[in-house]
Amino acid sequence: MVNHPNGLIDPLIIAVNNPRVQHFLVRAAVFKKPLVKKFLGTLNLMPIYRIRDGVQQLGRNQEIFEKCFSIFDKQKALMIFPEGSHDRRRTIRPLSKGFSRIVFGALERNPGLQIQIVPVGLTYQNSSVYPSNIALQYGTPILANDYYNAENINTETKKLKDAISSQLERLSVHIPNDENYQNVLTRLNNANVDFTKVDEVNKMIYSGKISGRKRQINVLGFLKPIIILNSLIPWLLWKYVEKKNDEIEFVDTFRYGISTLTFSLFYILQAFLIAYFFDWKIGGIYFGVSLISVLLYTKLHSTPTELPLE
Repeated sequence: MVNHPNGLIDPLIIAVNNPRVQHFLVRAAVFKKPLVKKFLGTLNLMPIYRIRDGVQQLGRNQEIFEKCFSIFDKQKALMIFPEGSHDRRRTIRPLSKGFSRIVFGALERNPGLQIQIVPVGLTYQNSSVYPSNIALQYGTPILANDYYNAENINTETKKLKDAISSQLERLSVHIPNDENYQNVLTRLNNANVDFTKVDEVNKMIYSGKISGRKRQINVLGFLKPIIILNSLIPWLLWKYVEKKNDEIEFVDTFRYGISTLTFSLFYILQAFLIAYFFDWKIGGIYFGVSLISVLLYTKLHSTPTELPLE
C-alpha cells in the first residue's frame, strides 16, 4: 500500500527499487487508447474503474478483482494506491474502500491464504521539478487476516484502514489537512527543510518547532544552460508537451517517458554526425561527455523546497 503524490512515476520508482515482480492497479483513464492499453498490460498494469469513469463502468472491476485474487493465490506482489488518486499535497488522505474489497475478497475466496500488507511511503523534495530527491520507506507488514471478519466487515475495514494510514503518516511527510496546512507548509519551505529526512520533518510538524538549513549553492548550476544548448531540439519538444499537460502530478511521468527516449536518440544522432564529419573518437567522446554532464547535474544539483503555485 503506497501513498500517491506524483502520477505514474510513483509505481515506477518502487518497481526499480524492489527485486520482486510487481503488478499494479492504475486508474482506468490512462487505458483509453488500445495501443496504450496493450503496452501497459505488458508492464503488469491493470485498470481500476471509479465513479468518475461512469457508473456503468464499475461492473468491469469484477474482472480486475478476479485477476488480483489470482495474483494473491500465486503469492505474487500487488501494488495498490489506497488513496484512490494522486495529489502532490504533503498529506496522507483518507483511504478508499476499494483495496479492502480486493484483500478481503481474496481471503473469502481462499480462506487458507495469508496476505501481508506492506505500507510504503514516498516523499519528494519537490515533485514536478527536475532534478528532485526522493525518500522511499517501507513499513512493518500488516497481516490482513487479522482484520478479516465476514460478519463485521465494515468495522474491520475501518480498523485496517486506520492501521495502514497510521504507518503511511510516519513513512512519508504528513501535514494534517486542516486549516493550518498551508501555514505549516510555508514555514517548512521557508526553513528550506530536507523533506526526504522524513522522520525529522514529521517531528517538526508534530512539535511545531521548525528549524531549517542554509540555502545550498548550486555549484553545477552552470551545466544547465550547456545541457539545454546541447539538447535544444528534445528540450523544446518537452517544453511543448509540458504546456499540453493539465495535471501537475503527471509532469514527472511525461518528462521521464519523453526525455529518456528523445534525449538519448538525439545524443546518438549528434554523435554519429560528429563522427561522420570529424572522427569516431571525437564522436564517442562527445556522446560520453553529454551523458556524464546530465548524470552529474541530476545527481549533484540541489532542489529547492518551494512548490510551484497550483
